[in-house]
Amino acid sequence: MSGSAFINDEVLQCAERYLFRSVHPLVSIGTASDRYRGWTGQIYSEELYSEQITSRTNRVGNKSFREEVLPVDSVREYFQHFKVLEIDYTFYAPLIENGVPTSCANTLKQYSMRMRPEDRLFLKAPQMFFAQKLRRKNDYAPNENYLASDAFTRQFYEPAVNLLGPNLKGIIFEQEYQRQSERIPPVELAAQLDRFLGSIPPDNRYHVELRTEAYYCKPVIDVLRKHGAGQILSHWTWLPALKRQFSRAGNRFITAGGQAVIRLMTPIGVRYEDAYGKAFPFDRLIEEMIQPGMIAQTAQLMWEALKSEVEINIIINNRAGGNAPRLAQRIVSEFVAMGRKRESLEP
Repeated sequence: MSGSAFINDEVLQCAERYLFRSVHPLVSIGTASDRYRGWTGQIYSEELYSEQITSRTNRVGNKSFREEVLPVDSVREYFQHFKVLEIDYTFYAPLIENGVPTSCANTLKQYSMRMRPEDRLFLKAPQMFFAQKLRRKNDYAPNENYLASDAFTRQFYEPAVNLLGPNLKGIIFEQEYQRQSERIPPVELAAQLDRFLGSIPPDNRYHVELRTEAYYCKPVIDVLRKHGAGQILSHWTWLPALKRQFSRAGNRFITAGGQAVIRLMTPIGVRYEDAYGKAFPFDRLIEEMIQPGMIAQTAQLMWEALKSEVEINIIINNRAGGNAPRLAQRIVSEFVAMGRKRESLEP
C-alpha cells in the first residue's frame, strides 16, 4: 500500500476534474472551510445553488470584503471531491454555552445530517480553551479559560462527539504565535500540555499546531507522544518551511492514531490580512503567492508518510495561493511526478 503502484494516469485525470478522493488509500486531501462561491465550476455546480447564495461582510484588517456563501447543502457536493473537510468556525465559539447549543452547534448539526458514513471532518477546538491570550478590542488579554479541561470537555468535546460520531476524524488545537518577549519556557509549556492532555477524555484524534518554532523541541514533542497527540506541520506566516518543521521532530511524524496532518495556511512571511486580500475572492490561483518549495515539500512529505505507513491529511486554505482546489491539483501533480521518478529508480 505504501508504494507507488497506486499512482497512475487515472489519478491525474481525476485531479483535472477536481476529484481527489482516490489519490491513494493513505492520502486524504481536503480544504480549510468550504461553501465559497469562487469554487463554482470547480467543486460546485452553478445551477444547484444560484437561488440560495447569501452574502456577508467580512472585516479583515482595515478592509471589508463582501463574501458570497453557498448553502450548507453544498457539503454533499464537496464530499464528492474531497475526503476530508476542516471546519474552522468552531475556533471562535464553543458548541455549548450556558447549557444551550450555540449557532456553531446548530450549523454543525446541519452538516452532519448531509454527510455520508465515509465523509470525515476535522474540527478546530475553540481558541478560548487553547490560547494563552485572547483579543479584546485592540489589545490582547490573558485568557481565563486557557487549558480549562473540564470546560473543554463539556462545551466542545462531548457535543462534538455526540453530533458527529465516526464522521469526526480529528480535533485541531491551534496555539497562537508567541512573541519572544512573551514566551514561556518550553519546559513550562510541556508541563501545561501534559496536565491538559492528561485531564481531557482519552482520544486518538487530537492534533496540536504549535505556531512558535521555539516550541518544536524535545520536551513538548515528548508530551505529545506520551498522550498520543499529533503534531501538525503548518505552512504559515511565522513558521519555517515544512521540511524544517519535520526535521525538528527528528524527521518523523508525530501522529494521532496513525494520522498525520499538514495544513497549508498562508505564504511564509505574509500576514493573514495580506494573504486574504490577495487571494479574495478565491476563484483562481495567484502565482506570486505560491512560494517555491511549498508544493514540492508537501508532496515529498506525503511520500515520507506512505513510506512509514502513516495516513497523511493535507488541509489547504485559499490563502496559501488563491484557490484551494487548484492548489490541490498542483500537489497531486507533483505527488504523481515524484511517484513516477521513484518507480524509474527502483531496480
